[in-house]
Amino acid sequence: MKKFYRILAYTKPYWGYAGLNILFNILTVVFSLFSFTLLIPFLNLLFGINDLVTVKPEFHFTTQGILNFLNYHISQIIIRHGKIDALIFICLIILSSFLTRNLSRFFAMYFMANVRIGAVKGIRNDVYSKLLILPLSFFSQRKKGDIISRMTTDVQEVEYSIMNYIEMVVRDPITIIAYLAFMISMSPRLTLFVFLILPVTGLIIGRIGKSLRRKSKTVQEKYGGLLGMIEESIGGIRIIKAFNAIHYLDNKFRQFNDNYAKILLRVYRRRDLSSPLSEFLSSVVIVVLLWFGGKMVLSDTPSIQAADFITYIVVFSQVIPPAKSFTQGFYNIQKGIASAERIFEILDADEVIEEKPDALPLHSFNKEIVYNHVSFQYEQEPVLKNINLTIPKGKIIALVGESGAGKSTMVDLLPRFYDVTGGAILLDGIDIRDYRIDHLRSQMGIVSQDTILFNDTIFNNIAFGLTNVSEEEVINAAKVANAHRFIMEMEEGYLTNIGDRGVKLSGGQRQRISIARAVLANPPILILDEATSSLDTESEKLVQDALYNIMQDRTTVVIAHRLSTIKHADEIVVMKKGEIVERGTHDELLERKGVYRRLYDLQTFA
Repeated sequence: MKKFYRILAYTKPYWGYAGLNILFNILTVVFSLFSFTLLIPFLNLLFGINDLVTVKPEFHFTTQGILNFLNYHISQIIIRHGKIDALIFICLIILSSFLTRNLSRFFAMYFMANVRIGAVKGIRNDVYSKLLILPLSFFSQRKKGDIISRMTTDVQEVEYSIMNYIEMVVRDPITIIAYLAFMISMSPRLTLFVFLILPVTGLIIGRIGKSLRRKSKTVQEKYGGLLGMIEESIGGIRIIKAFNAIHYLDNKFRQFNDNYAKILLRVYRRRDLSSPLSEFLSSVVIVVLLWFGGKMVLSDTPSIQAADFITYIVVFSQVIPPAKSFTQGFYNIQKGIASAERIFEILDADEVIEEKPDALPLHSFNKEIVYNHVSFQYEQEPVLKNINLTIPKGKIIALVGESGAGKSTMVDLLPRFYDVTGGAILLDGIDIRDYRIDHLRSQMGIVSQDTILFNDTIFNNIAFGLTNVSEEEVINAAKVANAHRFIMEMEEGYLTNIGDRGVKLSGGQRQRISIARAVLANPPILILDEATSSLDTESEKLVQDALYNIMQDRTTVVIAHRLSTIKHADEIVVMKKGEIVERGTHDELLERKGVYRRLYDLQTFA
C-alpha cells in the first residue's frame, strides 16, 4: 500500500477541498440515517402497533431517543389532525431528508473533483519534469513508446482507477461505520452475527484483487511495447516499404497484439468478476440474515420487533452498495497501483547527472577547456581512455576518426549529457561538475547532424528556449545562418509552421534553422557534431558558409567525417578506439603519413 499512500500525497495541496468533501459526506450519511429512522414510526403507524405517546419524552441523541421523540410528535399530529395528516407529515419529512441528503452528496462530489483532478495534474507535472532532467542514458535503455505509455496511459489509469475511487476510501468507510453503529443500537445480537459472516467474503475478494494487480502491471508493460512498435513503424515507414517488410512487421505486430489481448482478457475477466461475485456474496449474507433475524422475530419472546427488523434489513441493504463500491474500488485501485509502480519507476530513476547543492555560477568563459585524464564507459564497455586535451579560448579544434572512435562521446561530456567515469573536464580551471548545470550549458551552442526541430513556427524554433526575443534579433540570426532568404520566400515567412521535426523543410534548410538557433543563443563555446555530413553539395556549401560566420571569435569543437571541411582548424585531434592517436594541423598530420593521412587519402580517392 506504500504506492497508494504515495499517490495520496499528491492530494496534500487540496486538503481544504478534501475536508469539505468529508464534511458533506458525513452530512449525507446523517440525513440518510434520519430518513431510515423515520421508517419505524411510519410502519408502526401504518400497522397500528404502538400506542399513542401523550407525555413528551426527554430527548437523547441516540436511536431510541430519536424514535421516542418522533413517536411523540407523530402521536400529537394523530390526536389533533388524524392518521392521514400524520402520514403526510412523515412523507414530507422523509422527502425533505432525501433532498438534503442528495444536495450534500452533490457538494461532496463537487469539492472532490478539485482533489482528483489536481492530484493527477501534479503527477503528470512531476513525471514530465523528471523526464526532462533524466540523463540521456535513461532514454537509450528504453523504448520511446514505453516512456510515452507511462506518461499518458499509466497516468490516465491512475486517474481512472485510483483518483475516481479516492473518495470511496473516505466516504464508504464512514457510511458503513455509521450504518453499522445504527444497526448495533437496534440489535447488537443481529449485528454481531453480521460481523461473523462478512470477513469470509472479504477474504475471497482480497485474493482475487492481488492476482488482478500482478496481471495489470503486465498489461501496462505490454501496452508500452505496443506503442513502441507503432512509434518505430511510423518513424521508419520509408525503410519498411523500401525493404518490403510490410508483411513481416504486420505479422510481428499481430503476434504481439494477440499476446497483449490475451493478457488483457484475463484482467477484464478478473475485474468483471468482482461485481457479480460481491453481489452474490451480499445476497448470501442477506438470506442468512433474514433466516437468523426472522427466527428472532417469530420466537415466543421476540428480541426485536417486526417494524424494527424491517428497518434493520433496509439499513443493512444500504450498507451493501458502499461495501460493493468499496470492493469494486479495491479492484480498480489494485489495477491503478500497477500503473503507479510504472510511473514511480520514472520518478525514482537515478539522476545520474546531479548538481551539487553549492554549485558555482558560470557567467562567462575566459581561458580554456581541459580534458584531464578523462575516461568514460557505458556500463562495462570503455569508450574513452585517458584523454588529455586542452582547448584554448577562441580556437577551432576538430575531432576526426572512424565511427565508434569516441568523438561524439567527447563532446557529449562537455555539456554534461553524461559525466566522466574517470578524470575531470576543467573549464577555466574548475571541474565542470562544480558549476550549475544550466549555467554550464548556457555557455554552449550545439549543431548536430540529427537536426532537432519542433512542430512550431520558424520564429519559435529559432528563439527556442529564450524569452523576450525581438523579431529583429531572430532575423539577424537567420541572416548569419544563410536562412533569411528561403524563410522570406515562404508564404507566411517566419510564422510558417514547419511540421513534425521540420518535415516541411529540406535537410539544408533544417540545418540552417538549427544554426540560426545557435547564433541567437550567442554562446562562447560552439559544438558542431557532423553538421554537414548528410547534406548535398549545394546545401553543404550554404551551411558551411553559415558555420564559418558563427565560428568567428568563438571556441569551437568540430566533429567531421569530411576532412576537407576542417583544413583550417587550429588543431586536429585524431581518435581511434577511444584514444587520441595523432594531433596537429592539417599539413602537419599529412606529413606524418599516419592515421589522418590514410583517412584523407581514402576520401580524396573516393
